[in-house]
Amino acid sequence: MASTLQINSTHHSHFVLFPFMSKGHTIPLLHLARLLVNRAVSVTIFTTKANQPFISHFLKTAPEGTISIITLPFPSGINNIPLGVESTDTLPSISLFPQFAVATKLMQPYFEQSLNDLSNVTCIVSDGFLSWTLESANKFRIPRLTFYGMSGHASAVSYNVGVNRLLSGPESNDELITVPGFLWIKVTRNDFDEPFNMRDPSGPYMDFVVESGIASENSYGIIMNSFYEMESLFLDYLNNVKKPKPWCVGPLCLSEFDSVIDSVVKTESVTESKSKVIEWLDEKQAKGSSVLYVAFGSQAEISGPQMEAISAGLEESEVNFVWVIRKCEADVIISELGKRVGDRGMIVREWVNQIEILKHKSVNGFISHCGWNSVLESICAEVPILAWPMMAEQPLNARMVVEEIKIGLRVEMCDGSVRGFVKADGLKKTIKELMEGEKGKEARKRVREVGAAAKAAMADGGSSWRTLNELINEVQSVRMNCGKE
Repeated sequence: MASTLQINSTHHSHFVLFPFMSKGHTIPLLHLARLLVNRAVSVTIFTTKANQPFISHFLKTAPEGTISIITLPFPSGINNIPLGVESTDTLPSISLFPQFAVATKLMQPYFEQSLNDLSNVTCIVSDGFLSWTLESANKFRIPRLTFYGMSGHASAVSYNVGVNRLLSGPESNDELITVPGFLWIKVTRNDFDEPFNMRDPSGPYMDFVVESGIASENSYGIIMNSFYEMESLFLDYLNNVKKPKPWCVGPLCLSEFDSVIDSVVKTESVTESKSKVIEWLDEKQAKGSSVLYVAFGSQAEISGPQMEAISAGLEESEVNFVWVIRKCEADVIISELGKRVGDRGMIVREWVNQIEILKHKSVNGFISHCGWNSVLESICAEVPILAWPMMAEQPLNARMVVEEIKIGLRVEMCDGSVRGFVKADGLKKTIKELMEGEKGKEARKRVREVGAAAKAAMADGGSSWRTLNELINEVQSVRMNCGKE
């Protein structure tokens, strides 16, 4: 029989959510907002003026009066960051991320002024990159929970590698290193970005990461966008060796799966593009044709030669494909590909509703950078992945996808390196294997099993459903006790 754990309705809960200014960080917390209001929790979201339209439109179907949005001024005059750029998605280069992230601390006085005007705040859920919000929460004696959009696997492996200083030795960048405590897992220095892959990591960005980590350790808990059944081993490890407690309440994207058309912000041009994509997919489905979805996220910087190789690999694979391109430095290459493949391929240059595309019955494969949101969306849509990690913790996510939960394959790098070049013929071969081969069939079967487990975790009585209810009740109790002191 399903659990009937109830929310304590005697005292009304009010959650403050403060996402980092990046769509990949923001969207999961907007999904969380929907789950909270479904439990009669009121929500206040903090953001900036430029990010407010995205959030407002995303949440336009939420019940009236349940979610409020407060905009704060984003710092101006930051070195190399153009005026009006208030999201990492619009940075001229991802190399400017450290300056952007550190600059958010200048928002603290405005955040605290607004927080002072709010009443009966139960807790603050803020992104791990907004470490300074812990100080603000402590001033108001409000519990702060950290949100990190990472898997338990990536968190556990990164922590283990760090505390054991596994990357400080003489190994080459691509030499496999065994992870203590997870002896079947092997990583390389190239599975980590700078400064983490340095033998003696240091510098301003490392200082920022350490500061964020310390703030998280001193917060009340960590919200994790995952579910226990998929990575219990890694979550148990984190619970035993780290603080604070991780609360698995995902996959959060499942809050949108029944209303995907209304769930993502669209300008008029994006809405038109989305309709054309779905119309094109409908045509392929009617013909019994299978489609490969290709997307590398909004921040990956892909070289011209690599774009040429991707184009050639897609053309030579002879599969139908939708390729979403967010940054079009290679417009000539892409335009020529469009002419050569004709109706077999569709190239989209705007933001799309990825969930809607992955859910389409014609889509049977996903070439992905393995950002955690994309991995979860692929799992929930039961679509296998061809993993091509680009940055951040994506190489670790790719290892999880291929080696741990076995829901996908990996692209073939020409030199065997995690960060190697992918040639057209290698891409063609792995695409064909994913879409038509035995390994692809095995991954497709496995992703259906994991997808079903994800849905069960989020359903009434499931592990993530229970965890969110427990979290609401617990922070409600903590806040009430603080008020009595």
